[in-house]
Amino acid sequence: MIAIIDYDAGNLKSVEKALMHLGENPVVSRDREVILKADKVILPGVGSFKEAMERLKEYKLVDVIHEVADMQKPFLGICLGLQLLFESSEESPGVDGLGILKGRIVRIPDNHDLKIPHIGWNSLKYPNEGKLFAGLEEDAYVYFVHSYYLQAEEPETVAATTWYGTDIHAAVEKGNVFACQFHPEKSSDTGLQILKNFAGL
Repeated sequence: MIAIIDYDAGNLKSVEKALMHLGENPVVSRDREVILKADKVILPGVGSFKEAMERLKEYKLVDVIHEVADMQKPFLGICLGLQLLFESSEESPGVDGLGILKGRIVRIPDNHDLKIPHIGWNSLKYPNEGKLFAGLEEDAYVYFVHSYYLQAEEPETVAATTWYGTDIHAAVEKGNVFACQFHPEKSSDTGLQILKNFAGL
């Protein structure tokens, strides 16, 4: 069973529908016992870093997420869910993230030729072999919606990158923890393959 963490931070239904399309039986929940019993856990998210961390604390999910990570269960952060796994974000100075992974969340540089937020399809490169990207060709396209991006501290954890005025670390994998800045649930067949790879771990 795959648990999708519900903390009022959007895109739950689209993730749930994509998994159901793959034949999975996901459960959307903020219940500690349900999440800890799951085989795999997904932390989706859209919105602001500060508000998301406030909701995770309000629903007493911070410790639960750390427990899941420590239990070595496959864990996937999506979009804001990726950013929350790190220590902090330029979007919300002074607000601590989950601190499960090492790196900085920074604003996409202002460039007159590029619109911010970055909304649309970008191709991926794979600097390191990643389990989420098995069976995918180089330059596969996925869908992004974001104004802030990851600069990972550990280059060996970067499973995918993209270019949008700067080199963006688009996905990371470290042990049982996986995360994507893009939305696999909105990325057509490529995204479904990524979710299928996660479900099959």
